[in-house]
Amino acid sequence: RGSELSPAPPAGPPGRCPAPPGAALGGVPPARKLLCMCSLSLCLTYLCYSLMGGGHRPGRPALPRRPPRHRGPRGPAPPGSGSGAPAPSAAPTRASNGSREGAAGAWPRTPLAPGEVITAQSGAFERDPQESSTTDEELSRAGSPGSRGGGGGSTTPDYGEKRLPQALIIGVKKGGTRALLEAIRAHPDVRAVGTEPHFFDRNYEKGLEWYRNVMPKTLDGQITMEKTPSYFVTNEAPRRIHSMAKDTKLIVVVRNPVTRAISDYTQTLSKKPEIPTFEVLAFKNRTLGLIDASWSAIRIGIYALHLENWLQYFPLSQILFVSGERLITDPAGEMAKVQDFLGLKRIVTEKHFYFNKTKGFPCLKKPEDSSAPRCLGKSKGRTHPKIDPDVIHRLRKFYKPFNVMFYQMTGQDFQWEQEESDK
Repeated sequence: RGSELSPAPPAGPPGRCPAPPGAALGGVPPARKLLCMCSLSLCLTYLCYSLMGGGHRPGRPALPRRPPRHRGPRGPAPPGSGSGAPAPSAAPTRASNGSREGAAGAWPRTPLAPGEVITAQSGAFERDPQESSTTDEELSRAGSPGSRGGGGGSTTPDYGEKRLPQALIIGVKKGGTRALLEAIRAHPDVRAVGTEPHFFDRNYEKGLEWYRNVMPKTLDGQITMEKTPSYFVTNEAPRRIHSMAKDTKLIVVVRNPVTRAISDYTQTLSKKPEIPTFEVLAFKNRTLGLIDASWSAIRIGIYALHLENWLQYFPLSQILFVSGERLITDPAGEMAKVQDFLGLKRIVTEKHFYFNKTKGFPCLKKPEDSSAPRCLGKSKGRTHPKIDPDVIHRLRKFYKPFNVMFYQMTGQDFQWEQEESDK
């Protein structure tokens, strides 16, 4: 998809311009040399401009050409998996684009080409921007001998066996993954680790045994789960998960990418009040309306781009897309889909939810008792800063072709454009 650069015509031997007809081999006229140098300079300028995102046709997203789906290659086994294969080498860290208006350097960026997929080592996805509540100490405690792991909402006794997860919530950040995890943990046949292990993006070199020890103990018939939202935008994650178990079920919570980007910024602003405004970070050139897709808050929302990578390893039937909006307006309906997808009996129903008008989203409650509903922490439901309506309009136009492509790829219409027109 997207346009491709047309190859430049053959330039002849390196360092020489083709001699004009009738010219002697011993020398090239100075005017011809100057013309060749100017032509070469223009070609290089056009190439650099195209790689930076200006070379594709306007209105059409530049996505990489899709390889055959679900090819299922098995990459090198992770350390500790028993195969004796060495750990895959980490991708080189990308350099930052530098600062913008002084404090802009506080927000990490990646100078990526439009069709490039973010790697696990990309500077745009370090710990702070990904909002991981997991610390190394918590993971060590969860993986220690005798630990019950993250546990679940049910009161499963401390016996059973630690297993690798059969289902993963892989994204997206600020889409509603924590709400989904807490809701599914209310099911007695699900045991999920509460912390984010970040195994397939940050801790892969620790090996599968370390990963297994982080998990809670389960009984026969129970499902082990975990959530790490950064997996969806990590280039190496699909191959690594496929190497662990090719039948792993994957869940992605998606949300209107414009709202998601603002929520992402709001979270970082609460931790780093000195960062520039959303408007400054969102544009490469505000006057020309050029959106900066290298900013992680923008790039995460190009869902079609990231999904391309996953479809190389997993069929669409193994991926469930949950609407972050409907998880708020109709949590029981979305949870019914999740339970069906996991092969579970529909136990988590409307009786488990109570809508908190102050927070603006549902809270969990136990149907069998009268205890107070359990809501998500204060880090959820933050008030968003006021954003210039023109910026919102430009972002909607930027995302629209990608959203349409995502609807076509998944076979689901999330109606984000309709939602925006109703406002």
